[in-house]
Amino acid sequence: MKQWYEELFENYGLKYDQECFTRGTAGECDFIEQEVACDKQVSILDIGCGTGRHLIELAERGYKNLTGIDLSDSQLVRAREKAKDKQLEICFQKHDARSLPFREEFDLVIMICEGAFPLMETDEMNFRILQQAANALKSKGKFIFTTLNGLFPLFHSVKDFLDAASAEGNATCEVSSFDLMTFRDHSITIAEDDLGVKKELHCSERYYVPSEITWLLKSLGFNEVDIYGAKLGAFGRGDKLTTEDFEMLVIATL
Repeated sequence: MKQWYEELFENYGLKYDQECFTRGTAGECDFIEQEVACDKQVSILDIGCGTGRHLIELAERGYKNLTGIDLSDSQLVRAREKAKDKQLEICFQKHDARSLPFREEFDLVIMICEGAFPLMETDEMNFRILQQAANALKSKGKFIFTTLNGLFPLFHSVKDFLDAASAEGNATCEVSSFDLMTFRDHSITIAEDDLGVKKELHCSERYYVPSEITWLLKSLGFNEVDIYGAKLGAFGRGDKLTTEDFEMLVIATL
């Protein structure tokens, strides 16, 4: 039986690129460039790369050593098509983020917009994704990712936020319930795929508080962990995380 995220991203390459949350790519890549000091020789792994939007943007800026992994065939097909159309050399591979073949190969790992983490069914599975990212990094490597801010649903309605965000997108949230014991939001999402098929998805996403993320990353050997508010298309170290931020931006260094 397929999990909800597998169903969502099946035949969803074209529709994905029309979602409102994909519109911050250029600004997010500006931040990534700052974090690597614009060194175009760095090797970068994108976990949950989707249709390759961040890697394609970075390739257009002159970065060469780029690898993207995803679990969705349709997302990877779309990523390869886009890269080919732009005559860009990017390595896109199908892998499960919980089990990656990479060991100390990359200077930077990115995982933007809930690329795999924190969509998994259990905390152990989510932790495994962080572990795989750590394993893929070289010594002193950097890990940049965004994840759901557990402080947000303590003060706000997740459904109201998603309703506002989906006004310009495709997927819509019908029902949402946040569980204080597990910090999971259980929702029903309606989405239409590239073939025009409507799907009703029963989703479960894990929200994390900053202290949890820090502890998890420290346990994996990261020496520095910095957490900020994640603003769509405008990541920055100047944005202190607050209860108003739906996502948090995490920067960790081995």
